[in-house]
Amino acid sequence: MNTQLPEHQPLVSVSRGGVIESVHYGSLTVIATDGSQITRIGGPGAPMYARSSLKPLQALAMVRAGFTGTEEQVALACASHSGEQFHLDTALSVLHAHGLTEAHLQNTPDLPIGVHAHPAAIKAGNEKSSLQQNCSGKHAAMLATCVINGWSLEDYLDPQHPLQRQIRATIEEVCGEAASNVTIDGCGAPLFYLSLDAMVRGFAHIATTAQNAPDSAEAVVYTAISSRPELVGGTDRDVTDMMRAFPRLITKDGAEAVQVGAFADGRAFALKISDGGARGRTAATLRVLELLGHTDKELTEKHWPTVLGHGEQVGEVAALF
Repeated sequence: MNTQLPEHQPLVSVSRGGVIESVHYGSLTVIATDGSQITRIGGPGAPMYARSSLKPLQALAMVRAGFTGTEEQVALACASHSGEQFHLDTALSVLHAHGLTEAHLQNTPDLPIGVHAHPAAIKAGNEKSSLQQNCSGKHAAMLATCVINGWSLEDYLDPQHPLQRQIRATIEEVCGEAASNVTIDGCGAPLFYLSLDAMVRGFAHIATTAQNAPDSAEAVVYTAISSRPELVGGTDRDVTDMMRAFPRLITKDGAEAVQVGAFADGRAFALKISDGGARGRTAATLRVLELLGHTDKELTEKHWPTVLGHGEQVGEVAALF
């Protein structure tokens, strides 16, 4: 077991009544169009689990392996979706198009994660299911890819399955780094231990290749994400609203406060908040976008974290870089 703590640095502070109450530590890297460094803080060269930020790279591998979904279906393959009805319908459409049903899904059953869909599911008395779980689009695409290639379905999550070997090889290729460890993500799929430097290279590769090779698998993934951001996240999700505010951006959040993104011209970023808190991730990401020259008043007002006391603002969340 690796017990060495990463070299994170303070990225976001939280004050109340004029006093700093909490600090979110983390690491980040931001690169320019030519790959040169714009900002580098903490230990972005150290490996970490990118969690669901890996999904666009996993989807790239599936498209290369023959997955020919619609724009909506490819976007959902890249998603940690909110579990709204249009998400569930899209996941089912992938399965049904390949002679599959919800019963073939092996991702961990759960209720929707969306702020609207979750209470609606509880009110309706829904039980946890693989379809509602936020990774069902990725798993539906994985199964479809297996059908297309004649690969077995019952063991599609095994790290040694042809699908998962293809995914790992693709990720290591475009990220320029070998995964130093492999474990299991919350949904049951293999999860790779990669640095933020590797992730930023991978996302920049998707964005720049899409512009230079419009018939490439990278273009399929980039176009789906940037054109259908509501499928990548959902209603009132920060990741969706970021892409709506900046249409040339593709970005993906991940559990434990990871976020990676890239613009069409190759500018890209990757960050990790050490405590795993979404508050720090959102503030740090909005600050990175600002550093890259992209601000949107409505986006900031909606998603910048606030510090309240008895319903009134009594402090602030501030980026320290």
